[in-house]
Parts: sequence; C-alpha cells; structure tokens
Amino acid sequence: MSLRSFRNSNPDPWSVPRPYSDASLRLMKHGRVLPMHDEPGLLRRLLGR
Repeated sequence: MSLRSFRNSNPDPWSVPRPYSDASLRLMKHGRVLPMHDEPGLLRRLLGR
C-alpha cells in the first residue's frame, strides 16, 4: 500500500474570504439583479404557457 499525500502552497479557498467589490463594479460586470420569482419555470417554458 502506498501512502501519498498532496500538499499545496495555495491557501484553502474555504478559509480565504473573497475580496471586496463595489456594487457599481458588480453591476458593470454581471448586470442588474433579476428576481427569481419572475422567471418562468422549466415546465412553463416547455409547455409554452
């Protein structure tokens, strides 16, 4: 049986918080926030109702 361990010098992404981003930068990058309840569901899109 071989015993291998993987070691990486990068920090664990769970322990490193994401950097701060301004709301206007998020808006330019992703667009405006859309509500989920206005989006038609899969069944409604398939049936065309």
